[in-house]
Amino acid sequence: MVGREKITTTFKINRSMKEKIIEALIKHAEGHISKHKANVEILMNNNVGVAEHPDTLETIEKELAIIAEYDDQIEVLKKYFAS
Repeated sequence: MVGREKITTTFKINRSMKEKIIEALIKHAEGHISKHKANVEILMNNNVGVAEHPDTLETIEKELAIIAEYDDQIEVLKKYFAS
């Protein structure tokens, strides 16, 4: 019976580690989304423009693509890996 208890304990530890990894990946993606969302808001609210980004719409499109990529990662983690 000791062997079975060890397997159960190992499973709980592994499950806990899996949940921590998923949580960390989601938080990482959410942080990037916040960063790129702020970039879009700055570009949309800044009437003067930013010297490094003469094509504001193209720059916003790039930021939105990055946001979508991280949003997709969150959805995949929740759909296929979360308990």
